[in-house]
Amino acid sequence: MQKMAKTKNKLVTVTINGEQITVPAGTTILEAAKQAGFKIPTLCHHPDLKPRATCRLCLVEVKGQRRLQTACNTPVREGNEIITNSAEVREARKTILELILADHPQDCLKCSRNQNCELQKLADEYQIRENPFVVSAKNLPLEDSNPAIVRDMNKCVKCGRCVEVCQEIQQVGAINTANRSLAYGISTAFEEELADSTCTYCGQCVTVCPVGALKEKDDTARVWQALNNPELHVVVQTAPAVRVALGEEFGQKPGSITTGKMIAALKRLGFAKVFDTNFTADLTIIEESRELLKRLKDKGDLPLLTSCSPGWINFIEKMYPELLKHVSTCKSPQQMFGALAKTYYADKAQIPAEKIFVVSIMPCTAKKYECTRPEMKSSGYQDVDVVLTTRELAQMIKQSGLDFAALPEAEYDEPFGVSTGAATIFGATGGVMEAALRTVYETVAGKTLEDLDFKMVRGLDGIKEATVDLAGKKVKVAVANGLGNAKILLEMIKAGKCKYHFIEIMACPGGCIGGGGQPFGATKADKEKRLESLYAIDKKSKLRKSHENLAVTQVYDDFLRKTLDIYAHELLHTYYSDRKH
Repeated sequence: MQKMAKTKNKLVTVTINGEQITVPAGTTILEAAKQAGFKIPTLCHHPDLKPRATCRLCLVEVKGQRRLQTACNTPVREGNEIITNSAEVREARKTILELILADHPQDCLKCSRNQNCELQKLADEYQIRENPFVVSAKNLPLEDSNPAIVRDMNKCVKCGRCVEVCQEIQQVGAINTANRSLAYGISTAFEEELADSTCTYCGQCVTVCPVGALKEKDDTARVWQALNNPELHVVVQTAPAVRVALGEEFGQKPGSITTGKMIAALKRLGFAKVFDTNFTADLTIIEESRELLKRLKDKGDLPLLTSCSPGWINFIEKMYPELLKHVSTCKSPQQMFGALAKTYYADKAQIPAEKIFVVSIMPCTAKKYECTRPEMKSSGYQDVDVVLTTRELAQMIKQSGLDFAALPEAEYDEPFGVSTGAATIFGATGGVMEAALRTVYETVAGKTLEDLDFKMVRGLDGIKEATVDLAGKKVKVAVANGLGNAKILLEMIKAGKCKYHFIEIMACPGGCIGGGGQPFGATKADKEKRLESLYAIDKKSKLRKSHENLAVTQVYDDFLRKTLDIYAHELLHTYYSDRKH
């Protein structure tokens, strides 16, 4: 053990472009160069993924080596003399870029990643204005048969990032590398479409794609059409994680809180009412807390698995359908909102339900699929009509010519504008668990919880656990961060070795703050900033427990209790099906 610790703490000194730097042994040339203040270009590399060294753009000279070395996966060695910007290195990188571009569509002006494309940026940095190679771009059909993700494999640069996140991080295995030589590429099993694969639509592949090969299905035209239809009353709901990420699309720092400006922008876009998904997040907590307590009392199927993440639901339906009895029947806050908008709100506003058009602004690509599920029509209509990602909302704001930074602060509309800090932290991994524990504890103990911060379930660790004393009963809880970690807990349940009573699972690493519809380019450090901002909002909130939201209580008093428990359950709860692939 001592020898291992010694090796781990060993330092090596190298020279990079004439500058001497000392770094821990095992540091890659790429990382060492960054610490020394030198940027090495990359395309396949992502700081949160394992290095693959497939693009070869990070080539550098190492004195004594016959060939150029890839910086992203080559560790520095004591005494290395490294040159990152020699004429040979620059020429090699430019040639590699020219070869990639020769196999890439020349349609930047029409591409969804125009001005936000890593390949385009590199081509500009290396001043590629003409290409000596014959353009041999493919003419593959666009895959857009599912409601969430579009694949344009003509634009794929074969970097492998999407494969890494799908196979290693999420462990879904919907896509992988296929074939060799010129036929090498990224594909689903048997080249089937995503809709017929194990894909959960989590969108993590989209967030790491450096070009326009993967993107969410663009539904902005449908929303513009609805806003321009005088026959429709168009309302919008915004998820908690959007307010701490939207600003990045307008040059603000990660984690910038833009709630007021976001609301103002939505009002100026023409939405009749701007509501907060946090309202139904509070409602979800009340319903889910009741469900947990009932299962604990009646010795029902435990552990109870939360179901707010549609990517997670797709995962268990396709890969572990035998465990569906453990999943909470509560709808997600998005779908609860849609159901209430076309029943309670329609009645209150005296607007026919068929005239109400519900738009969701979500950090998630899987939400686009969720709103189309056939069981999500308990209001008598499709509960949520359209889902837009954070990126799509930013696109609409830019199209409308609004100066986002100059917008005034605005407030949410009633009756779905009041919420608690507990609802806000739904956007972070562990947030649903923490919000539920605040309510469950006070419901069971019958006394005020002094410390509301369940820090043991916070953070970006893979699996977090805690034990909570509920009036003498020890309740064990766990939080799985991402589907790869969820798989570990599900295997425990299958084997009958699960010690937990309540488990939260979020499909995306980091939770909704790292959703597939959030601004491109986010790293773990950026997600940490978004996370911190959500907890800051919670800390400053006047109300921090879902059961203290009197506006939600009012909905129960005015509507849900009067519609009989059966109808209320139908509106707020759902079921899931075996879709094993």
